[in-house]
Amino acid sequence: MEKYYTRNPHFPNRYISPAILENYLQNNLSDYLSQIGTSSLGKPVYMLSLGKGKTKVMAWSQMHGNESNGTHALLDLLETFSAHPELKESIFQNISLDFIVMLNPDGAEKWTRRNALEIDLNRDFHQQASQEFRILKRIFDQGDYQYGLNLHEQRTIFTTDGEHPATLSFLAPSENAERTLTATRKKAMAVISQIYREMKPLLPHGIGRYTDEFYPTSVGDNFTRLKMATILFEGGHFPEDYKRERTRKFYTLALYHALDAISTLKGTADDYKLYFEIPENKETHYDIIYRNVRLNTDFECVLDIAVQYQEVLKNGKDEISFVPIVKEVGDCGKKKGWKEIDCTGKQFISKKTYPKLDATVDFKII
Repeated sequence: MEKYYTRNPHFPNRYISPAILENYLQNNLSDYLSQIGTSSLGKPVYMLSLGKGKTKVMAWSQMHGNESNGTHALLDLLETFSAHPELKESIFQNISLDFIVMLNPDGAEKWTRRNALEIDLNRDFHQQASQEFRILKRIFDQGDYQYGLNLHEQRTIFTTDGEHPATLSFLAPSENAERTLTATRKKAMAVISQIYREMKPLLPHGIGRYTDEFYPTSVGDNFTRLKMATILFEGGHFPEDYKRERTRKFYTLALYHALDAISTLKGTADDYKLYFEIPENKETHYDIIYRNVRLNTDFECVLDIAVQYQEVLKNGKDEISFVPIVKEVGDCGKKKGWKEIDCTGKQFISKKTYPKLDATVDFKII
């Protein structure tokens, strides 16, 4: 599949404008497109319906507005199908896919996780306080879906083994606090196992899985409880790829292999035990760690400073920026940085004596 990957040229940035996406969908995919509701601020929410097979699948992207790789993966996959229609035909003769594109357009527009009312849609299953989640639940209730694809992104803090970034991670969510291995979960695990088998040669150390701790208010756990085999996707970090260009490609390939697996498995749980060979995510890294920083104090004070990039969409820009934020000061010996700077023998230059937590980096090391 990798040799067929075709990137959609209309969406070059990690940031996707809801208005530009809407225009593209209307002009290029109108035959498959339906408006299924509106956001809290009145923006349209769209769904693409593809295929006529018996196995019904629903998927949704950008439930969190600042997680665009799932939307990119769909757009790139459709571009790939356009260039290589034989790939599409082999899948969609067996499945029907309803894909909600950018469930949270208000959050997507401002590049925020939550919606315009500051609600986390992924924790709104029971209260259903958000219009956006009610759209998702209504589609679920009407669809009789066997599978669900819950498309997200994860922070750069995660690795698979303490050394390699978790570029892709997956989860077959639990249905209860006991984490019972139910038939529904096994079906989801079988799909993830097939993705893992296909993707491991491309990312030999870059695929992880989340802990299956039960979250009572989360969407994936509750859809699984309602007998839809739900697969959580998480796109993550790849070395020196903060705009997630490489991750975008891997995510697209994983989406293809998920649909292909669903098409061929036909509801079985074949080889689901391979799922447990996927290493569990570890929280081990910061973006930058300055080691052995000597502060300008009247006493001996040498410490580490850990920095994490905050993704920000500035007014008038069509791409996000990365703002370095101080996240830890002190002994960071148990953590690593994707970039580490040894400050031994160097000078800490700042208007402040101490770096302030959760503040923008305002110091230099020379």
